[in-house]
Amino acid sequence: MAISTADFKNGMCIEYNGKLWTIVEFQHVKPGKGGAFVRTKMRDVRTGRIVDNTFNAGTKFDSVRMETRKMQYLYNDGADFNFMDNSTYEQEAIGADVVGDVAKWLKENDDVTLQYAGDELIGIEPMMFVELEVTETEPGFK
Repeated sequence: MAISTADFKNGMCIEYNGKLWTIVEFQHVKPGKGGAFVRTKMRDVRTGRIVDNTFNAGTKFDSVRMETRKMQYLYNDGADFNFMDNSTYEQEAIGADVVGDVAKWLKENDDVTLQYAGDELIGIEPMMFVELEVTETEPGFK
């Protein structure tokens, strides 16, 4: 589905130059002379890099359907992290390279949110608060 720059909203996901981008900020500008344009700050969905772009008003882009799924983290089998969909009870194995730094916050049976762009997994959000147990600590120095 094609959308215009007039339809931009913060958090919207678009396809631009073959990449998926999330709109962080946008501003419509109508100068005294010349045509209107839109200044945007966009985040690359895969790399997290933020880029400033300027588009002419009315420029069309392909909209990307973003979907979030609530899942439960089950276990790590060494190569993959296994999650279960809370609504369908289907299990999904996700590679450690995709999970990345989120792995240190995952505890068995915790709920997480997986973000998809179409059928492609683009992000994993752990719970906002995690309760972990301290098993060992160095003695304090005075």
